[in-house]
Amino acid sequence: MIAGAELTELQDNATVPHTGSLASRMMLIAAGWITILLLVGGIALDRALDNLVSRQFDEQLEYSLNAMLASAELDPFGEIYFNRALGDQRFLEPNSGLYWQIEGGDFAPFPSRSLWDRTLDIRDEIEAAEPVFYNSEQFPGERLRLAQRTVQLPGSDTKWQFVVAGSREEIDAQRANIRAILGWSFAVLGIGLFLMAMAQTWYGLGPLRRIRRAIARIRSSGANRVTEPLPLEVQPMVEELNALLAHSQRQAEEARTHAGNLAHALKTPLTVLTNAASAHAADLDSTVLRESTVMRRQVDHHLARARAAGRRAIGLARCPILSVAEAVERAVSRLYPEVRFDFTGSHEAQVAVERQDLEELLGNLIENAAKYGGGSVFITVDAEPEQAQCVTWIEDDGAGIPASDRSAIFARGARLDTEKPGTGLGLAIVRDVAEIYGGSVDLAESEDLGGLLARLSLPRA
Repeated sequence: MIAGAELTELQDNATVPHTGSLASRMMLIAAGWITILLLVGGIALDRALDNLVSRQFDEQLEYSLNAMLASAELDPFGEIYFNRALGDQRFLEPNSGLYWQIEGGDFAPFPSRSLWDRTLDIRDEIEAAEPVFYNSEQFPGERLRLAQRTVQLPGSDTKWQFVVAGSREEIDAQRANIRAILGWSFAVLGIGLFLMAMAQTWYGLGPLRRIRRAIARIRSSGANRVTEPLPLEVQPMVEELNALLAHSQRQAEEARTHAGNLAHALKTPLTVLTNAASAHAADLDSTVLRESTVMRRQVDHHLARARAAGRRAIGLARCPILSVAEAVERAVSRLYPEVRFDFTGSHEAQVAVERQDLEELLGNLIENAAKYGGGSVFITVDAEPEQAQCVTWIEDDGAGIPASDRSAIFARGARLDTEKPGTGLGLAIVRDVAEIYGGSVDLAESEDLGGLLARLSLPRA
C-alpha cells in the first residue's frame, strides 16, 4: 500500500492535461496565413505580369501591322505592294518566327518571304475597327500569335485582310522565366516570413517563460511574490498570481495560528486532567467532565472558524439574508416559544456568505437575544442601505450589556450571565466568522426596545 505522503507526491507529479502548445498554435496560424497570402499574391502577380508580357507582344504585332498599312498601295492591276520595305529584318528570313500575309477578293495570298512556301490560315473577314488577336496551332512545333485587321484601301472595292503573326516561343520563354523568378522569390519570402514568425513567437512568449522560471524560484527559494517587471499584457495575470500566493500565505498563517491557539487552549485542561489523574484526586470524575466541556468548547470554536475559512476559499457565495433569518427564527422559536419575533427589511438583500455560516452567525445572535431578552426580539435586515455592507440589527428588550463590558463579551468563554446554560463561545464565533468574510459585529443599546442591539455587517453579494 502506498503511504499518504507518497500518494500525495505522486498526485503532485502527475501530468496535468493540456490543450496543446501556444507556440504551435501561433506558428500554425502564421504558416497558414503566410501560405494563403503568398499563393494569392503570387497568382495575382503572375496574372498581372503575364498580361503585361502578352500586351507588349500584341503591341509589337500591332506596330508591325500599322507599318504594313502605312506602306501598302495598289498597283495598276489592283494588287497590293509596299512602297517601302518593312523595318524588321525577320520578315525576310525564312522561318524566322515573324510573318505577315495579305489576302483579299480573288487575289492570291501575298505572304512575307519569312513564310517561304507556307501560308497562314486566317479567319474570315473581320468587321472591326481595331486589330483582332488570336492564337493558332497551324504550324507543327510552332505556336503563333496573330494580329488581323480588315482594311479597304482607297481606290479599291476589295476588303483586304492584313495579318501579322509571331511565334509564341519568345513570349512562352518570358512567361516561364517570370514564373521561375516568382517561384524562387516567393519561396525565399515565405521561408523568411516563417522564420520571422518563429522569432516573433519565441520573443512574444518570452514573458511566459520568465513567469515559469519565477514560479520555479518561488517553489525552490521560498519567495512569495513575482517581482520582476513584465509586459502589460501579462501583468494582470502576474497580479492575480501574486494575490493567489498572498491568499495562500494568509490561509497558511491562519491555519498555523488556529492550530497554535487550539493547542494552547487544550494545554491547560489536559494539564489539569493529567495532574488530577496522577494524584488520584477524589473529584476526578467532575474534573474530567468540567475540563472535557472546556476542550469541547474550544474544539467547536476552532472547527467553526476552519469551516468558514474553507468555504470562503471555494468562491464567492450569494445568500438572501432575510429568508435565512426567518428560517433561524423558526428553529429558535421552538426553544423559546414565549418569545415574540418581528422582522422588517429588504427581501432582495443578499450577502457574500455561505448559507451554513450565515445561519450560524444569525443563529447565535438571535438565540442570545431570545435567551437574555425580555420576550421581544426585533430583526431589521439591511437597516442601513446607504452603507457599502449589508447591516442587520438584532434587538431585544432585556437588561442589555454595559458599555464597559461590550468588548470583553467577545472573548472566548466570556459570559456575563452564568445562571443560564451556554458555552460563552457564541459571540466569539460570530466575530471570527464575520471577520473571515470581511465583515464585523458590534454591540450597542437598542433605542426602541431598550435592551441590546447587535449590529452585524457583512459584504453584499
